Amino acid sequence: MKAIALTRYLPIDDPQALVEVELAKPALGAHDLLVRVEAVSVNPVDTKLRAPKPQVEAQPRVLGFDAAGTVEEVGIEVSGFKPGDEVYYAGDVTRAGSNAQYQAVDARLVAHRPRRLDAAAAAALPLVAITAWELLFQRMPYAPEHGGDGKTLLVIAGAGGVGSIAIQLARRAGFTVIATASRPETQAWCRAMGAQHVIDHRQSLTAQLNALGFKEIDAAVNFADTAQYWTELGELLAAQAHVGLLVEPTSPVQLGDPYKAKCIGIHWEMMFARSRFKTADMAEQGRILARVAALIDAGELRGIQRESLSPINAQNLREAHRRLESGRTIGKLVVAGW
Repeated sequence: MKAIALTRYLPIDDPQALVEVELAKPALGAHDLLVRVEAVSVNPVDTKLRAPKPQVEAQPRVLGFDAAGTVEEVGIEVSGFKPGDEVYYAGDVTRAGSNAQYQAVDARLVAHRPRRLDAAAAAALPLVAITAWELLFQRMPYAPEHGGDGKTLLVIAGAGGVGSIAIQLARRAGFTVIATASRPETQAWCRAMGAQHVIDHRQSLTAQLNALGFKEIDAAVNFADTAQYWTELGELLAAQAHVGLLVEPTSPVQLGDPYKAKCIGIHWEMMFARSRFKTADMAEQGRILARVAALIDAGELRGIQRESLSPINAQNLREAHRRLESGRTIGKLVVAGW
């Protein structure tokens, strides 16, 4: 089968950063599906794993997590799927990735994709949808139905992939959503996703929130630089508020007051934790994706694909990584077709 892989970790402008290789089809485990991949999308984790380092791989390493495709075979312990099913998933950081014509993936991480979306649009959703859902509704103490009624939520980096779906899920849960974005096009995107207010994260958050009439906020999710906004968020968050985080701090942060004084809940989200550590509730990710697909088909959530490249090859995946590393992408970028 064709695959896009690496053996060395190089800058993305190097033609050898990602290359086309021929590999055997993956072996199928008892809990696995063999999926014929039709579309993939790129995420920051892809670029971080590929980033330059001295390590050399003895065998080609296939990256990629988000995928949509069609089931070819099912493992002996699998139920609920059959050959021909159209599925989507975010995969497992410990296994070969989705940038290949065929991928073996644990069926507990997979769901039937939304009927109203094609493969490309479906591939834009899994990783960010699971991340936003787990953070808001499983790490943080909010219910997906009415859990945000009467509460304010600040979404830092609202125009990115996770921000785009988090805004929608939070609005649906009843939150008043304030998103951050710094450019006219990203601000417009956040409003299209459902944010009632949009402020500029390059300026004082406090001053802008005060100007909107918000002296404090009930919750925040920071999808950008944890350390950069740590002190200001500590002052802005109300007593017994909650903050959700994705990115490790790049410099020391003060874990005590005002966070301690206010009893602010600090919640980390890592989408790969369940699959990496083989937790007893791994199948929850498949259930989340099934719920998201139902909400998409019901018209309660919208897709977040904004750009696409075709076909899936080394050149287009290098270009996708390059655009993501620029920090200027909006929503999700998809690469589709072989």
